[in-house]
Amino acid sequence: MTTTAASSSHHLSPAFPGRAPWGTASKLRAWQQGAMEKYIQEQPRDFLAVATPGAGKTTFALTLASWLLHHHVVQQVTVVAPTEHLKKQWAEAAARIGIKLDPEYSAGPLGKDYQGVAVTYAGVGVRPMLHRNRVEQRKTLVILDEIHHAGDSKSWGEACLEAFEPATRRLALTGTPFRSDTNPIPFVTYEEGNDGIRRSAADYTYGYGNALADHVVRPVIFLSYSGNMRWRTKAGDEIAARLGEPMTKDAISQAWRTALDPRGEWMPSVLRAADQRLTEVRKAIPDAGALVIASDQDSARAYAKLIREITGTKATLVLSDDAGASQRIDDFSGNNDRWMVAVRMVSEGVDVPRLAVGVYATTISTPLFFAQAVGRFVRSRRRGETASVFLPTVPDLLTFANEMEVERDHALDKPKKEGEEDPYAESEKEMEEANKEQDEDTGEQEQFSFEALESEAVFDRVLYDGAEFGMQAHPGSEEEQDYLGIPGLLEPDQVQLLLQKRQARQIAHSRKKPDAEADLLELPAERRPVVSHKEMMELRKQLNTMVSAYVHQSGKPHGVIHTELRRVCGGPPSAEATAGQLRQRIAKVQEWATRMR
Repeated sequence: MTTTAASSSHHLSPAFPGRAPWGTASKLRAWQQGAMEKYIQEQPRDFLAVATPGAGKTTFALTLASWLLHHHVVQQVTVVAPTEHLKKQWAEAAARIGIKLDPEYSAGPLGKDYQGVAVTYAGVGVRPMLHRNRVEQRKTLVILDEIHHAGDSKSWGEACLEAFEPATRRLALTGTPFRSDTNPIPFVTYEEGNDGIRRSAADYTYGYGNALADHVVRPVIFLSYSGNMRWRTKAGDEIAARLGEPMTKDAISQAWRTALDPRGEWMPSVLRAADQRLTEVRKAIPDAGALVIASDQDSARAYAKLIREITGTKATLVLSDDAGASQRIDDFSGNNDRWMVAVRMVSEGVDVPRLAVGVYATTISTPLFFAQAVGRFVRSRRRGETASVFLPTVPDLLTFANEMEVERDHALDKPKKEGEEDPYAESEKEMEEANKEQDEDTGEQEQFSFEALESEAVFDRVLYDGAEFGMQAHPGSEEEQDYLGIPGLLEPDQVQLLLQKRQARQIAHSRKKPDAEADLLELPAERRPVVSHKEMMELRKQLNTMVSAYVHQSGKPHGVIHTELRRVCGGPPSAEATAGQLRQRIAKVQEWATRMR
């Protein structure tokens, strides 16, 4: 079919956007219209649309399905979704625009009332030939929602290829950075770049940055909390560390898990702060809700209990992707309750537009999962709404928060440089963990066998639009309240301006205090970079290289130079020095070397 987008609008059914409500939108957004026009003009068999969570992928896909059905390009629709809950959500959204999909289909002929089925990737994996027979019998549009799941396991990818290879049309959708393993995703085109690496090629992309500019999604304010942690290792050693300080990967993991332990002080402090933020947001958004994303069932139950103690009201608890959980999510979506606690399953595709405050209380550190999780809070309903997400001060999470607007494709080949510590090159194991639908015990606890002893929370910083604001403050302090009290309705540029003003006020207040009262590191966030273990090693290496060069130049021994640097710059030996102290020493050696020339 070669009908152009312009002429096609004259042949639309009366139930087309602009004439009747469609899904969640009364008319198509600009990106949805743009993607529709591209599709109608090109009429491709395969089409990949990458659109940020909350942008309205479902509305676009069902609008396209209606057009293809109306023009007899296809006779039926199959939607493949990651979870049971999403499968039902698709069927409900389709019903609202006059397409009847059977979400309970399992085998045999389809009822005459239905124009298609909604199934899960797991369901296709079990019976690929059943679905192949269906698409061979009638011209079918297959909608593959969050298509990165087709690469979750070899069997799912192969099942999708087998089932939908004969389909007339295939529409693939995703809203998050693609998986970082090299499992090829079915029906996705890969193109080789100048570096020799093949990457997924989207037919239409609508990123978070564009959606933010169009007021389609909310701006996200990240509130990060550090604090001192103490735990006992498997060997019986007691270790104390501060979240955000450079540590080995294992130590970061253990400190992070100590923070999330419901028996410590970190989680109650952060939940209390998040509840205060929710109260502030509800002044402008009366039905705003909050969500804690937990790692496992036991933690989720404990967090729900803490919320009841802190707020005096019960939290909705969602423990697994079963029929009861689905109903609880639906109920929460429609009521006015404040809090929901869930394990993983609410991280992707689940549509609760009133969620405006989140607590990231899981140790999953993949960019894919992080983007899915934050995606639960960004769906905009009216202009000016903001989202607030509370995080532990962990280098990877802060990197993801600062790179919200970076668009990525799925690389089919590993980068040429081996051994690079790339936060986007995590292992398949982590990816599988991030995409688990159920909240079963994964044995993760055995990996770093330890006992959390103590944790405390310290308000650390606010991250917004790639910039960092704020000075460290104790929970309940005036300084913390300054940031928790940011209005819930603000334009993106107003958020930036307000954060700058709050930080300036904090700095001015800090300067008036006697030094003896400064019990926390009183430096603005941008001067307190959270660095990874790898960056620390590089700084130490750089310092040692500079000192070695100066040894040859000055004739003094290494030890003498290091001692002199400590005397002049202050601070502990290099092995214990902070990133700032190491940079200061590097600058000092450079200064000495320049003088000698």
